[in-house]
Amino acid sequence: MAIDHLSVVSVPVSDQERAKSFYTETLGFELLADSPFGEGQRWIQVGPKGSAASVTLVTWFETMPAGSTKGIVLECDDLDGTYQELTARGVHFDGPVQEAPWGRFATFEDPDGNGWVLQASTPPPRA
Repeated sequence: MAIDHLSVVSVPVSDQERAKSFYTETLGFELLADSPFGEGQRWIQVGPKGSAASVTLVTWFETMPAGSTKGIVLECDDLDGTYQELTARGVHFDGPVQEAPWGRFATFEDPDGNGWVLQASTPPPRA
């Protein structure tokens, strides 16, 4: 058995159109799909440009209330620049950039309260 990558993560939202706007216009994700999905539902899939992983903005899982996802990590090369750019676009971070043994990070929530981590990892020491 060989699992080779993470493909799609479901993020529970209350309003798909509002969430789509936040993820595409505010965070700058690409809109990968927006199509009917079952009766009265939509499959909205977004992801960082060039990423193999993406998220679907879901409303149909009763056991996943809007805002219940926490700790999804978005990796970036320029944390300070990305933090400033996203702040200018209206992202409200929970505080300033923090230092940790694995790198630097800042946390924020989407309009429903799903928690995200914007992170720049520290490369491991060379052996």
